[in-house]
Amino acid sequence: MTDHRPPSLHSSKRVLALCGGVGGAKLARGLNDLITQPGNLTITVNTGDDFEHLGLNICPDLDSVVYALADKNDRERGWGRADETWHCLESLKELGAESWFALGDRDLAMHLERSHRLRSGQTLSDVTAHICRQLGIRAQVIPMSNNPVRTVLHTNEGALAFQDYFVRKMGKPKVESLSYTGADIAQPQADLMARLADPELDAIVICPSNPQLSIEPILALNGVREALRLSKVPVVAVSPLIGGKAVKGPAAKIMQELEIPVDSTGIAQVYLDFIKGLVIDQADELDAAYVSVPTVVTQTLMKSPEDALSLAQATLEFADKLRLEATQTK
Repeated sequence: MTDHRPPSLHSSKRVLALCGGVGGAKLARGLNDLITQPGNLTITVNTGDDFEHLGLNICPDLDSVVYALADKNDRERGWGRADETWHCLESLKELGAESWFALGDRDLAMHLERSHRLRSGQTLSDVTAHICRQLGIRAQVIPMSNNPVRTVLHTNEGALAFQDYFVRKMGKPKVESLSYTGADIAQPQADLMARLADPELDAIVICPSNPQLSIEPILALNGVREALRLSKVPVVAVSPLIGGKAVKGPAAKIMQELEIPVDSTGIAQVYLDFIKGLVIDQADELDAAYVSVPTVVTQTLMKSPEDALSLAQATLEFADKLRLEATQTK
């Protein structure tokens, strides 16, 4: 794996990140390149998108994060593995099998191994830890829960599971509300709660993932949102919007349909009960005057690992500043 890490004061920081796929995975990569002390970075990943397809357990956001950290992600497509081929998918189509969800040949190995291990009695945390070890990932990557939680979008076409909405329906139905089935009884992953209570934690980062689809499922778990509210650690969110638009995915569309302002103020509104600061893009600099928490303006578009590293550094520097200011006001 190419090493993009300069010497940094942040290399030994203890950081917890809450993350979805694609955009969140890019910042997770930047944080991982910055924090060089093994185990000091914990990345808690949304599993509300998970589903079973052709008998396989598919975890899209977990895979996006793992592939990004292992430098195996397809940067142009934005999801899946680099250098992918599609022979299995073509053969499935020939057999008249369900082919609406694109499984690449390389990606298929991940789903086969995960499904096999889950059926042998291992937890999703166990399987994820094993995969990270095999791929040489030093960060601690954990699913938000070992219990199933499923994001359901209530739309003008009825209730839709996430993959039905996003892939089958291509995100076209109007979203009226969302629910997270199972979140009321699922237990947050133990390491997530332990890190939230860690007195040596330096920062909590909300990655630039879709608030409703990727971060809210994590917050819906018992005790997570309350722990963030009570945290003495600076909680910093990175906006997934640039100029009122999502870099990728339906975040802006869903916010508009839910009547949430599609700008930095809307992102702050979603997380207002626990964030201490918001990172916004240079294109949204004028929003800063209207956001109800402190902001820092920087480039948030991540076209390369170097961009992700730069954003990670700016985010942790902002967290340091917020921590210092909080100490000085006591």
